[in-house]
Amino acid sequence: MADLCSVLPKFLYPSNNVTLECALGSQLPLNCTVQLPFSQHCDLVLHWMKDDLRLDGATTQWFSDNATEIFISSILDVNVTTDENCGVFACVVRNSTAVFTLQKSVEAAGHLGAVLVAFFILTLLLLTSVTYVKCRLNVLLWYRNRYGDLEINDGKLYDAYVSYANATDDIKFVNFIMKPQLENRYGYKLFLDDKDVLPNSEPSADLIMNVSRCRRLIVVLSNAYLEQEWCNTNFREGLWRLLELSQRPIFVAFESQYREIAHPAIDLLKQHKSTVTLLMWRAGSMMPSSDFWKELCLALPRKMSSRGLRGDPQTHLQEDKDPMLIIHSNYLDFRGESHPEGDTGNGVRGPIFKGPPPPRMTGSAGPPFGTLEEVQLGENQRNEIDISDLGSRNYGARTDFYCLVTEDDI
Repeated sequence: MADLCSVLPKFLYPSNNVTLECALGSQLPLNCTVQLPFSQHCDLVLHWMKDDLRLDGATTQWFSDNATEIFISSILDVNVTTDENCGVFACVVRNSTAVFTLQKSVEAAGHLGAVLVAFFILTLLLLTSVTYVKCRLNVLLWYRNRYGDLEINDGKLYDAYVSYANATDDIKFVNFIMKPQLENRYGYKLFLDDKDVLPNSEPSADLIMNVSRCRRLIVVLSNAYLEQEWCNTNFREGLWRLLELSQRPIFVAFESQYREIAHPAIDLLKQHKSTVTLLMWRAGSMMPSSDFWKELCLALPRKMSSRGLRGDPQTHLQEDKDPMLIIHSNYLDFRGESHPEGDTGNGVRGPIFKGPPPPRMTGSAGPPFGTLEEVQLGENQRNEIDISDLGSRNYGARTDFYCLVTEDDI
């Protein structure tokens, strides 16, 4: 009998010491099951200990088939509400113990941090995507204007050669919208040409010379432009000619006409979109802050900013002196400092006047020898102005050029 009471219990569960992770707010059941030889005079009590404190769990017993052995199982429910609920729990039977170690879970905190980091990254990517879509052109323009290459000292006289059809809508668009906006707001200098750019599918000498003086080529691709003979007969060969004359030509199409155009030129431009720039003029493109002007400026050369000047610094003193656009022209009364070489020392071009008649030398009765008598113009005389440069003037004096084009004209 004494030998049965000294037999050590056999722990069925846990067979070894167990380490568990406990998360705050969770409940962990600890199961301790032992096997003992049965004797009514032996100690069959199973209890729990934690930090020298005795704990009682739900205990159950059952016997083997021949009633020579007894099985004792106890379950202790641990409610983890604070960090103090974690620790070392011992299942004690006849001075034998099975140890359960509960340690604070770091996995839950890790998951929470990972979720927060993932959410932050996704939010940042979403905001970056939205910002890129909304401000992409502004960012590209800022970067180009700050770090882009300056196309200067290349012998070019104009920033862009504008080719358009001699049609009413095209003339209004180029002269009263595109030219004022690009010259006044962005300081570009344009060369306008409404003649057939390729009359015989071969570039003329004048065309080659004029395009060579310009850094870019802009083509207003309207219905009237596509009705030209070279566009209808051999646009593909003409496109290759244009690519030889200028790097990455810019084609401007009108959205209202673009949907109805069945010309093969459109498909050809789409196929060569890596070598050309195709821009679309839409209903909202009239606004100076529209994407159309930003995309067009990105395709044009970078301009140096001139503080206090609007438009090309070589033409900012010319203003708008077109007698066809204003009722009372005062360009004959314009006074400016001329220069013997045609341009002033600071690069600003003044008005070009023909020289006055030779000075009249007076004798001893008149003023001293060598002095010039002021030349007076008669009633039927006036200064003659060289109008060869009127095509390069800007529209700084006009602020209402948008009003010259009605909604039907667009």
